[in-house]
Amino acid sequence: MSKNKRSSKNLVIFTLVILVLFITLFALNQATKDTEENNDVIAFNGAPEITNQPTMGDPNAKVSIVEFGDFKCPACKAWGETIMPQLEKDYIDTGKVTFSYVNVLFHGEESTTGALAAESVLAQNPDAYWTFHHELFNAQPANQSHDDLWLTPEKVLELAQTYTPEVDLDKLKADVENQATMAQVNVDNQLVQDFNVQLTPSIMIGDVMVTDPFDYNKIKEIIDRQLAE
Repeated sequence: MSKNKRSSKNLVIFTLVILVLFITLFALNQATKDTEENNDVIAFNGAPEITNQPTMGDPNAKVSIVEFGDFKCPACKAWGETIMPQLEKDYIDTGKVTFSYVNVLFHGEESTTGALAAESVLAQNPDAYWTFHHELFNAQPANQSHDDLWLTPEKVLELAQTYTPEVDLDKLKADVENQATMAQVNVDNQLVQDFNVQLTPSIMIGDVMVTDPFDYNKIKEIIDRQLAE
């Protein structure tokens, strides 16, 4: 083989080696980037079904947000006080997203009582639901232990009477006692299992769940990306 041919062959081999190294480094860099992104969100094959769920915002909005929450959960109350107002201002009130709430029953009987009562109010008068929802969270005692009893049938009736006079109290009382809305609560519980909800609040934006529900910048980033798709 002539010297020129050997040089040309070596040059081709060298070029191929450099190209392979470049592709490998790019792939490793992309894998690292993907890992970092995946630390911020958990992706699913679809978004939660929100039919018959309490929902606010323009029903034709492109993006849906779902909170998996528990009326007994202090972190859910804190999320509603710190993150939700900005979310409403930026995206819900402007018609860009819908916001739905799914009951989680991590605190047993009291969580169930709150969920049953809220679903009864929703069934009676959807316009009264969000007021009742917010007042349930507002009623969380500030100076009691996390597990102290407070979310009782008597308490939900007191809140309904005070803040949602349009709700039929006798029907609400009977619904809670007879677990009349348990079918919808069971639908919520199935969603909790389907989306492997481990903590409350858990926030899903479309088909992704944010790992830190209090990171509003990340929430905003995901919403904006989905709106642009």
